[in-house]
Amino acid sequence: NKEHSLSTVAEPKQGLATGYNNRFLRLWHEIEITKFNSNCTSRKNAAESKKKWFPYNKGGAFRKWYGNNDYVVNWYNDGYEIRHFTNESGKLRSRPQNTDTYFKESITWSKISSGSIAFRYKPAGHIYDVAGTSVFASHDLLLYLQGFCNSSTALKIANILSPTINYEVGHIASFPIIIDKDKMGKVIEIVEKTIEISKADWDSFETSWDFKEHPLVRLSKDLWDSTAVGASMSYYYGGHPKVDSPLELCYMLWQGECNERFKQLKANEEELNRIFIDIYGLQDELT
Repeated sequence: NKEHSLSTVAEPKQGLATGYNNRFLRLWHEIEITKFNSNCTSRKNAAESKKKWFPYNKGGAFRKWYGNNDYVVNWYNDGYEIRHFTNESGKLRSRPQNTDTYFKESITWSKISSGSIAFRYKPAGHIYDVAGTSVFASHDLLLYLQGFCNSSTALKIANILSPTINYEVGHIASFPIIIDKDKMGKVIEIVEKTIEISKADWDSFETSWDFKEHPLVRLSKDLWDSTAVGASMSYYYGGHPKVDSPLELCYMLWQGECNERFKQLKANEEELNRIFIDIYGLQDELT
C-alpha cells in the first residue's frame, strides 16, 4: 500500500469564473425548465442539446456526500457568451479554465469551511465554479477518495495543512493517499450507500430539481392500503394508536424514516472512520 499525494492519483481542479455571476447564473427554479439539461456528459454533448442552462457547482453550505445542487449557468452554444465576455477595452473578463473537465463526474468541496470539511459527489452533467473546486478520477477511485476525504483521518490532515477555515486546491492536492486494495471494495460499497441516503434526503424537498413528491404525499398514498395502516399504527403506537389524523400518522412515519436515514448515515461514517484510521495507522491519534 504505497502512499501518494492526491494530485498524483486524481486531478483536483478549479473551474469557471464567469466574470459576472449576476448575468450568467440563476437558481434552477428561476429558469424556463425546458431550456435546462442536467444529463450532459461533455461540452460537445451540451452544445448539441441546444439547451441554455446547465447545472453549476458553486460550493455552498456544509453538506457531505450529495447535494447543494442549486445553481445553473448559461452555457448556450458551448458557453459562447461567457467565453467572449470582455470589458470596454476588449480584455476577457471571464476565466473559462479546465474546460476539458466540464460535465465530468467529480467530488467537490466548498473552499470556505466552518472548521470541518465536506466532500460531495457530483454525477456527470455539471460545470463547476472557482469556489466549487472539484476532483476528477475514475468512478471507483472517486468514491474511494470521497470516503477518505470525508473521514476523521482526512480532517486531521486538513487541519494540519490549513489551520484556517480556507481549503484551497493546493491543500487538497497534497493530501497523502494510501490506496488499500484489500479495503477498497468495502469503502466503495459504503460510500455508494451513503451517497444514496444523502441523495434521497436532498430529493425529498422541492429545492431539488429531481424532486418527485413530498414524503407526506407518498406516505399518505401508502396508507390507503389498510394493511399498511394497521402495520404502521401497530409499529408506532404498540397496537393502541393515539393519533388525531392521517396527516399526523404520515408525519410520524416520515419522522421514523428520517431517523433511520440519519442513524444509517452516522453508522456508515463511523465505519469509514474506522477503516481509514486502520489504513493510516492512527489508532493512537483518532477515534
